[in-house]
Amino acid sequence: MTTALEVPLDSKVLEGLPQPPTITLQSPKDYIIDPRENIVINCEAKGKPHPSFSWTRNGSHFDLDKDPKVTMKPSSGTLVIDISGEKAEAYEGVYQCTARNEHGTAVSNDIVIRQSRSPLWSKERIEPVVVQLGVSLILQCRPPAGLPPPIIFWMDPFFQRLPQNARVSQALNGDLYFSNVQMEDTRSDYICYARFPHTQTIQQKQPITVKVLDNSPAGQRRPSFMTPKGTNSVATVLRGETLELECIADGLPTPDMSWNKEKGDLPSGRFSFHNFQKTLRVTEVTEADSGDYRCTAKNSQGLAHHVITVMVKAAPYWVGAPRNLILAPRESGILTCHVGGNPKPTITWSVNGVPIESDPSRKVEDDTVILSDVQTGSSAVYQCNASNEFGYLLANAFVNVLAEPPRVLTPPNKLYQVIANNPALLDCAFFGSPIPKITWYKDQQTSILNSDPYVLHINGTLEIHAAQPLHSGKYTCVATNYLASKENHVRLEVKEPTRILKQPEYNVVQRNSKAVFECKVKHDPTLTPIMSWLKDNEEFVIESESLTISHVTEADEGTYTCIMNTTLDQDSASAVLTVVGTLEHSLNPLSSCKQPDPPTDLELTDQRERSVQLTWTPGDEHNSPIQKFLVQYEDSLHQEEAWVNMTEVPGTKTTVHLDLSPYVYYSFRVLALNDVGFSDPSLPSKQYRTNPAKPDENPSEVEGFGIKPNNLVISWKLNGLQSNGPGLQYKVSWKQKDVDQEWITETVANTSQFVVSDTPTFSAYEIKVQAENDYGTGPTPEVVVGYSGEDLPSAAPDSVQVEALNDTLAEVRWEPVHLSAVRGRLQGYKLYYWRERSLHKEDSQPEEAQVLVFGENKTDGRLPGLHPYSLYSLDMRVFNGKGEGPPSARQQFETPEGGKGGMTRFKGNGLNKNDMENVMLRPPSVFLVNTTSELGPMEEIILSPNETVLTVSNLKYSTRYKFYLSASTVKGSGPTVTEEGVTIMDEGEFVLAVYYYVMGYYMDYVMFFFLSLSLSISGCACAAMPSRQLDIATQGWFIGLMCAIALLILVLLIVCFIKRNKGGKYPVKEKEDAHQDPEIQPMKEDDGTFGEYSDTEDHKPLKGSRTPSNGTVKKDDSDDSLVDYGEGGDGQFNEDGSFIGQYSGKKEKDTAEGNESSEAPSPVNAMNSFV
Repeated sequence: MTTALEVPLDSKVLEGLPQPPTITLQSPKDYIIDPRENIVINCEAKGKPHPSFSWTRNGSHFDLDKDPKVTMKPSSGTLVIDISGEKAEAYEGVYQCTARNEHGTAVSNDIVIRQSRSPLWSKERIEPVVVQLGVSLILQCRPPAGLPPPIIFWMDPFFQRLPQNARVSQALNGDLYFSNVQMEDTRSDYICYARFPHTQTIQQKQPITVKVLDNSPAGQRRPSFMTPKGTNSVATVLRGETLELECIADGLPTPDMSWNKEKGDLPSGRFSFHNFQKTLRVTEVTEADSGDYRCTAKNSQGLAHHVITVMVKAAPYWVGAPRNLILAPRESGILTCHVGGNPKPTITWSVNGVPIESDPSRKVEDDTVILSDVQTGSSAVYQCNASNEFGYLLANAFVNVLAEPPRVLTPPNKLYQVIANNPALLDCAFFGSPIPKITWYKDQQTSILNSDPYVLHINGTLEIHAAQPLHSGKYTCVATNYLASKENHVRLEVKEPTRILKQPEYNVVQRNSKAVFECKVKHDPTLTPIMSWLKDNEEFVIESESLTISHVTEADEGTYTCIMNTTLDQDSASAVLTVVGTLEHSLNPLSSCKQPDPPTDLELTDQRERSVQLTWTPGDEHNSPIQKFLVQYEDSLHQEEAWVNMTEVPGTKTTVHLDLSPYVYYSFRVLALNDVGFSDPSLPSKQYRTNPAKPDENPSEVEGFGIKPNNLVISWKLNGLQSNGPGLQYKVSWKQKDVDQEWITETVANTSQFVVSDTPTFSAYEIKVQAENDYGTGPTPEVVVGYSGEDLPSAAPDSVQVEALNDTLAEVRWEPVHLSAVRGRLQGYKLYYWRERSLHKEDSQPEEAQVLVFGENKTDGRLPGLHPYSLYSLDMRVFNGKGEGPPSARQQFETPEGGKGGMTRFKGNGLNKNDMENVMLRPPSVFLVNTTSELGPMEEIILSPNETVLTVSNLKYSTRYKFYLSASTVKGSGPTVTEEGVTIMDEGEFVLAVYYYVMGYYMDYVMFFFLSLSLSISGCACAAMPSRQLDIATQGWFIGLMCAIALLILVLLIVCFIKRNKGGKYPVKEKEDAHQDPEIQPMKEDDGTFGEYSDTEDHKPLKGSRTPSNGTVKKDDSDDSLVDYGEGGDGQFNEDGSFIGQYSGKKEKDTAEGNESSEAPSPVNAMNSFV
């Protein structure tokens, strides 16, 4: 067997070499022509001798001589059909070109010629469209069928595109869709245009009028699909083409559209959304793009879904097209026609355009033709035709039977010159049949050069990766087949690289002085050097290693670069010249500090295989010394425009030695740092390329783990720059631990993991990953141990037993699960337990399950925090990294009754028939609790467990009581809590309410309560006021304050009385004369009494007074009370308990609002108000 060999057609080298025809140019299979232009059908071919051409039309021979309108170009098969005065339709049909010479016949594809068409729109009368506001609407376009199909768009009569948005948009078929119409959609110029691309003509549909009414508008509604209809549809697309899926929905408000692929993601980098998310477009479709695609329309009223099932079919496509063969007589060969397609294509073979016939020298097996023992003169062109319902492929491949001795096409004694450490490529182009074997020799040696550092390529080229001076010499390539041998000689010279040994230095000179730059260079003596200088990248001619500038001025400032060129390489270095003026001119005031200027003049010296020296010139410091330099590099070979921090250099140095990695295209830049910050980066250095080498190290962080029960994922960290050369790959090896088997190895590239399938569940594997590239393998890798994937445990813990240790604690014991049933890394046990019900309350509900986790080595554990006297259930499960196993058999247990109960809250409230008052004790208090043992008689009350409030009647009013309360179960009594309460006075019975709250989980076990009451001796017999501010009114300091105020008012009244008797008048008399209130009696001046103040209010007793003037208490006779000054309106107590606004309180306000006398309040009334 042999492979294809391309036959060169260089007439000077291979003149007279025969070759069957090969089609080099042909028109497309589907050829749409412009009827206004001549028809040109291309067919070009090559061969030796040059082939002749013929055509068939619609399967029959096309006689060109009979049609003067048809001509064929000279030395070509291209047809030119003149259609002037003719109709192009007359030449429509299927054409095929044939190219033949004495060595075979090649045929072209079937070329279908069709004339482009742009028919006119049929005349039609379009009635106006009248719709209600909010409904959906479709305006149809339906253009005439053209060839090719027209491009549709909607515009107005002035050729302005109609506005489109998420609500109004054009569908793929050209129709205009409205998800809901609005009043602004009313217009009379909806025009659909169709543009036919071949003829560049535009056809127009009659304008459509749309009128939107709002007398019966549509309400808001959830989305529904206008196209496609229903909830499911099917779409078919061909491989390699563009898939367009469309969903348009109506709805109010306008729906939002979204897309997703079920059971997968949309193809990354190949999908896009168009037409306001209504169209999903996927380019370059592959078989993986088949599946269900869901479009979702959503608005505030709901959502709708539609699933489009995409089926990807494929016209035939090449997996491997047949290739030409050159065979020597009696050789064998294979022609293969590898194609793909869906459905699977049918393959047929022809030879020289005729269906192949049986022949002992060739055998057809589906997509393969096997040739054996070929003979001189059996050259031919074979045709492979692969077809299915979506198209066909046709390929020509010739078999040229030749017997040709070797020929070396490379010129003899060719000289190759390279610089050391660079690749050297020595050519040996050849031809012969059979294919010659190429061998290389150096100088007079007899050994074949086919090992490191030499690489022999299939085309005969000999490569030396990193040439060294010792590789210089004479090389001989020999081409050999059974007919003859042919040799050719070439020479290789490896030269020393050009290096600048002394770089020009940074120069600061004064004006009118002299500046000198020197550039010492070393180069290969056999190469002709040319020195040149640049100023700011502009060249001037100075062929010397020294540059002198006399009488410098500011115009001479800049960057000076010396460049040493040879015929093979060059090197360069730069320095900056700064010109300063006089001393006075140079002593400038200090400017404000800022970040430094970027370094300049980056130079690479001492260039070696794995290192280089970088030198630079600092920029202006701007009055802040440079602290350090940051060196960064860019690798343009692997990650262009990504700068990576490499090293830091003290601010006092401007040179650094850099260690490098192989196979990196380095560029360096430097940043300077002072107290203000980093400078801008310097300009990049000249690129420095290091030579490839085999990897120095293997990947790191190698580990093995499973993500499925039957696989093992081997992962590692990519090496990055440690690849050291092209063709980086990873040799992944694994074998099951403690099993006698060989290492299994796979080689992968461009990935950081490898998945091993069909592994036992959670088995240990030995793993190693070794790096390799085109230059060799890395060191021996370290073996690590990983585990295949886990599965859910298959068994539950055995012999689960539970025992209640007390009323709130239980102990659980179990037998561990066998490791084989864990099926993974045992992580522990989970105990699920829940309270089914209380044994005290029959109607209690089960509680939510709780979980306790125990370690993998535990076989017992405790359940704390249980409820006493309850029924519990539990089960236990083992778990690993995958999850939990099945539960064990459910166990139930009961907790005993609880211990001594306790109270959580307890308070006493005084009751005044329908009024409840909280008793709040804050010092100082009027009621003093007796701190001695002189308590009143103890009374005991037993309560049922479900009571939480007790009302005690027939108590003494305005008296303090002390209560004792405890809870008890069969285990005994709990702690006693105490509280104090005060009764209040009323005309009804005297009662006291006691509230108590029992701690939650003891409530079920309370059997009885002890309630003890003891009489507390009060320190004062003052009455308790029926005010909601009882905590104020019952305080001693407050009562004392009120008594003081009353005494003060009494003194004021006495003083007023004395003044009145002396003849003084009160302003109230004048008001009385003005108002003439009938209830006010005139004052009797002769007896000195105050008749005008004998208002009935003077004799109204204050509510709650124990000693009224008439000896009786009339309830509600007065609306003046402490409530009015305490809680009510404007009456306020300040922080020390004093009363604020006693003359401007609620009483005064109410009096004014009630249209009563506007006189000042009676002093007697005022006094009564505060007593």
